[in-house]
Amino acid sequence: MLKFVFLTVLMMMSKESWLSMKILLLLSTLFFTASVNTSFWVSKMGFSLGMDLVSYILILLSLWITFLVIMGSQKIKDLTNFPSSFLLMNVMLLLSLILTFSCNDYLMFYICFESSLIPTLILILGWGYQPERLQAGIYMLFYTLFASLPLLVSMLMLSSSTGTLVMSLCQCKHLPYLGLSLWYLATTLAFIVKLPMFLVHLWLPKAHVEAPVAGSMILAGVLLKLGGYGLLRVLPLFSKVSLSFSWVWVSVGLMGGVVVSLMCLRQTDVKSLIAYSSVAHMGLVLCGLMVMSQWGMGGAVTVMIGHGLCSSGLFCLANMAYERVGSRSLLISKGLMNFMPSMALWWFLLSAGNMAAPPTLNLLGEISLIMSVVSWTKFSAGAVSLLSFFSAAYTLYLFSLSQHGKFFNSLFSCCSGKSREYMVLILHWLPLNMMILKGGILMTGS
Repeated sequence: MLKFVFLTVLMMMSKESWLSMKILLLLSTLFFTASVNTSFWVSKMGFSLGMDLVSYILILLSLWITFLVIMGSQKIKDLTNFPSSFLLMNVMLLLSLILTFSCNDYLMFYICFESSLIPTLILILGWGYQPERLQAGIYMLFYTLFASLPLLVSMLMLSSSTGTLVMSLCQCKHLPYLGLSLWYLATTLAFIVKLPMFLVHLWLPKAHVEAPVAGSMILAGVLLKLGGYGLLRVLPLFSKVSLSFSWVWVSVGLMGGVVVSLMCLRQTDVKSLIAYSSVAHMGLVLCGLMVMSQWGMGGAVTVMIGHGLCSSGLFCLANMAYERVGSRSLLISKGLMNFMPSMALWWFLLSAGNMAAPPTLNLLGEISLIMSVVSWTKFSAGAVSLLSFFSAAYTLYLFSLSQHGKFFNSLFSCCSGKSREYMVLILHWLPLNMMILKGGILMTGS
């Protein structure tokens, strides 16, 4: 890790830092992929760091998305909009994510979990598009900090109760049911907000709409997965209490997903629509995690990986259209198939991934999540079917309204797409569709 940081600083001091950073991130991803070991648990990394299969997959996703973020943010380099500072923020964010996903100690996990907020905030405030980015950054900051302070108190309670904060050794001692329930709610609140769950999701659309393409890609691709990963780590501490509260989370996740899906159908901002669709998908992930079955946990991890690649690619597409049309409104940026016919194929392919069409990774994850939730209670079948239907409905709404129809009169011609942009989209789409061939690893790894 220290070697990685040292090489990064050296490359950022050079004149060709942008190209050097892309090469470094690509090589890091390839070497990390080649170092996969079937006999996980790798716990001899020192400094309370370790890695199981879920951590490995999420670290690999972080490296890959950061590489694609640098490729997709070429405009920052072309306009010389503080490119070195931009690279530094992305590296700091990547470092905090890698540390978060490899922590074996709850307190260190909390510190790294919170430290990812600072580079994200700087990305939104420094390279965002509109003056409202200040309000979006404050929303994200206060939602996260308000929810994470009870988590810090909970970790200190856990340390005094068990005498250790090592994840594999911690067990909550017997407390009265009310005390254990409050402790459980304080611990899970930070991760539920980060996921985000419906009712505490308002920071996400604001942050997405105001963030630059890099902020949107890494927020949708990796940062939302911190909530699911945190729940995977803390729920075993409160297994009995968690099962008694499952009906609450499943109800909010499913009904909230349906309500947010209806909200998607009336959005006119492309980035806002994609952001709300993330909330709907994460509602189903929350249900799978809270049911605490093998199908639910495996499906949640699979959907998190698939959604990270698919949603990041859609935000990248939305930015490409925004750079040409100058607006994110679906009322203005419609009929794009007339201007960018080749790009319409990628809109279709990534939209198919967003609605969990085969052979994407989202399909495998959603099938297992639906099986886990419906087998937990048959009453959830109606809400699950509505969620699946509306998922296809708002994705078709996004695709048909943006690609078809009469184009805006002030548009005459524009570039259909550069080779770099097509490469970014291909590198989103290939893992999303190829990883289903190794879906068994994701399903059994959790």
